[in-house]
Amino acid sequence: MKLLAWVAVAAAAVMVTGGLSAYGYYWRLQNAVRHEDVDRLIGGNRPRKLNSATNIFVLGSDTREGANAQYGRGLRGKPPASDTMVLLHLSPGGGQAIAVSFPRDLMVPIPACTRRDGTKAPASGVAMLNEAIAHAGPTCTVHTVEQLTRVRIDHFVQVDFVGFKRIATAVGGVPVCVTADVHDKDSGLTLTKGRHRLKGEDALAYVRSRKGFGNGSDTERIRRQQHFFGALAKEAMGAGVLTDPGRLNALLRATAESLTTDRGLTVAEMLKIAQGMRDLDAGKLRFVTVPSGAYPLNRNRVALSQPAANEFFDALRNDVVAPAPASAKAPGARPGKVRVFNASGVEGRAAQVAAQLRDAGWQVAGVGNLGARPQATVVHYGTGAEPQARAAAGLLPGARVAPRAKTPPGVVDLVIGTGFTRVRTSGGVPVQRGESRASDQVCEQVA
Repeated sequence: MKLLAWVAVAAAAVMVTGGLSAYGYYWRLQNAVRHEDVDRLIGGNRPRKLNSATNIFVLGSDTREGANAQYGRGLRGKPPASDTMVLLHLSPGGGQAIAVSFPRDLMVPIPACTRRDGTKAPASGVAMLNEAIAHAGPTCTVHTVEQLTRVRIDHFVQVDFVGFKRIATAVGGVPVCVTADVHDKDSGLTLTKGRHRLKGEDALAYVRSRKGFGNGSDTERIRRQQHFFGALAKEAMGAGVLTDPGRLNALLRATAESLTTDRGLTVAEMLKIAQGMRDLDAGKLRFVTVPSGAYPLNRNRVALSQPAANEFFDALRNDVVAPAPASAKAPGARPGKVRVFNASGVEGRAAQVAAQLRDAGWQVAGVGNLGARPQATVVHYGTGAEPQARAAAGLLPGARVAPRAKTPPGVVDLVIGTGFTRVRTSGGVPVQRGESRASDQVCEQVA
């Protein structure tokens, strides 16, 4: 969305500085975008907005209409499905963003929806989430996700296969890395081991591929797509795109011609979003998948994992910027150097906590796992680091502070026990298991 917002800024600048002819160019771009009236189609049955965050739902449609027919000619006439679904949550204040992926085969109730022509699509007690778009268009997917999460969606953006290729090409390609050669005849992806910059058909094949990577599951594909979208965002935010007239023009055209959005996502609204995100960098753009696990009635489907999913949706709904804990404000208690050790038995917990501490200004010197399983969380400190240890303990409910001779001078060692509950943050949504960031450099494992 930052890509779209900055495109809007550039378009507005063209219109203002270029006179009537530039306005005509801008007008053509603006009118190339297709729109749906979400408010009219959904009506008043929508969640209440609880904060000043902005939520944008992004759908990748697999429609075979028009130029998209080349991707599976036998699928012409097939109802479209939204096989990539991401809720982009922009925290209040613009300092952080979370892209939340929803699995295509997540089993959910689909509410009754109104189609563009005014006819009604009946509700389904349970169905795959990616089928909602076939019931009554992208607005039905928005309505389904709102009912599922109780998060108010402010805008939606839909992109098809051809549009995705255009955008990946317009930014000059997206860097990726693979640990071995890839040959996936289903998606058409062929890559040699190492680093590549993908455009057009190669970029589309990369995000569609399943059998060439990991265990071939949709969950693995979602994780790889998240890494790809993070790299795409970094490219789009790079100065090279915005200062090169040729690339900027291509990006403007590719974006405008490839989108379906709600009526409220005007150029003025994109400009407003961009201004609110001016302090966002790649390290603050997070990617996470909704907490989910096996669906009991079909091992090839998934369901929300409770209570983790509802707790996560609650955090999105109530996301606010809160004052820092008092303990972190004490004289001499500024964040310092910390090593994080996981003794909780919960996989990935050290990385989660380390990411939250890093966001709070701590210098993370390392993460690791311990075999012991103490109940208490303990903050050890080396010579001269007691103030920092007490500041860290203030962020960890129930944590104890203790010196330790083998902790290096000036360093804090955090040992996460089985009784660990959370990190007190200064706002935003807590770090989730398995999340990644746009700043990560990942080399994808090949099957």
